[in-house]
Amino acid sequence: MTSNAGPERSIEPAEIDTTTAHAGRVYDYLLGSTANYEVDRAAAERAYAAWPGGIEAVRSDVRQHRAALGRVVRFLARDAGITQFLDIGSGIPTETSAHEVARKERPQARVVYVDRDPVVLAHARQLLLGTPETAVRYVYGDLRDPEAILHEAAATLDFSRPAAVMLFGILHFFADADDPRGLIGRLMAPLAPGSCLALTHLASDLHSDELAETFNRLNSAMAESVTLRSRGEVAALLDGLDLVEPGIVQAARWRSDPETAAAESQMWCGVARVASRPG
Repeated sequence: MTSNAGPERSIEPAEIDTTTAHAGRVYDYLLGSTANYEVDRAAAERAYAAWPGGIEAVRSDVRQHRAALGRVVRFLARDAGITQFLDIGSGIPTETSAHEVARKERPQARVVYVDRDPVVLAHARQLLLGTPETAVRYVYGDLRDPEAILHEAAATLDFSRPAAVMLFGILHFFADADDPRGLIGRLMAPLAPGSCLALTHLASDLHSDELAETFNRLNSAMAESVTLRSRGEVAALLDGLDLVEPGIVQAARWRSDPETAAAESQMWCGVARVASRPG
C-alpha cells in the first residue's frame, strides 16, 4: 500500500445532469431512497410499466439483488478471508453497503468505492462522514480506464495481497464493442493470487421478452444503455478465473438460505478467484 490518500483525485467528475436519467439514481429510486430526480423516477415508472407485477415487483427484485451483494461480501470476508474490497459502479451508499458487511466480519477491512456519477459521490461523502478514510473511500472513476481506478485505489488497498473486485450491476452497461472481458482482464491481471471477482449481470435468457421491452424503454431515457447477456455469455466474462460454487446462478439463489432459495431474479451472479500463477 502506498499511502493513506486524502480527498484529492486525478480524475475529475462531470457536472450533475438533471435532464437525463442515470442508472445509479434510477436504482436508488427503486430501492425507495431519495437521492434521485424527477427524470429518474419518470424513466423508471415508464420503463417498468410493462413489467409483470409492475414497479413493486421490480423493487422486490432490486432488494434481492442488494441482499445478494451482502451474501457475496460476507462470503468473501468470512470464508475467503479477504479484507480488501474494490466496489466499482457502487452507486449511492445504502444499508448493507459493502463496507458495513465486510467490516462486521473483518473489522480491519478496507473498502474503496468507485463511481462516475457526481450525485453518487456527493451523497457518499455525506453518508461516510465519521468513517475513517483510511478504511473506506469513495473515488471518481470509470471502468473504461481500469488502470486509473487501480492507481487511485492503491492509496488505500495493497494489491500485493488478495483483494475482491465487485462489479455488481455494471457490466450490462458495456456493449460487446466495449470489450468487457478485456476490461476485466486488465483489472484482475495485477491482483495477487487468491483475489476474487464478483459480478451480477442482467439476463437475456430469464423473462427475456419482458426484460427486452423494459430496457428498450430505459435505453431511450437514460444516459447509459443496457446490453442483456445469457448465462453462458456472463460465464465467458470470467474465462481465466476459477469459478466459486455454485457457479453462475440467479442472484437471489447465490448461497441463499432455504427461504429464498426458490426466489426468481433477473440477474446472473457469480464469484471467481484468481488462481495461483505457475512459477
